[in-house]
Amino acid sequence: MPGALGHSQDMESGRLVCAAVDVHYLRTGGARAAAVLAADASFAHVLAERTAVVPRVAPYQPGQFYLRELPPLRAVLEDLSGLGLLVVDGYADLDPAGRPGLGARAHAEFGIPVIGAAKSRFRTATHAVPVVRGSSHGGS
Repeated sequence: MPGALGHSQDMESGRLVCAAVDVHYLRTGGARAAAVLAADASFAHVLAERTAVVPRVAPYQPGQFYLRELPPLRAVLEDLSGLGLLVVDGYADLDPAGRPGLGARAHAEFGIPVIGAAKSRFRTATHAVPVVRGSSHGGS
């Protein structure tokens, strides 16, 4: 698998690259972010994987997850050009009125479309549509 992606052939050819990102919190108080970069939104052709470590992150605050997640996301996506889609682990909007969640904050930060896919329900996100795998019924 290719290493870090900066100006890849896909980016130079004008095709937009899609990224899926997640953050793992370290016992030391920092975080490690990972990104998978693909040639299309189906993620069928992975171009690269990369990670970045941030030594300190903000504590978790309900409804303000972005304060904790954005610094590691900035670090792992640093120096990338040509991104056309970002998939994050979190809500785009936290309620039907559009209170911004991680996805909306990432959209504002990076200026690209963002899909939010949260593993856990957020109490005010009554507008969110559950996506389940196979015969799963989803969790609460």
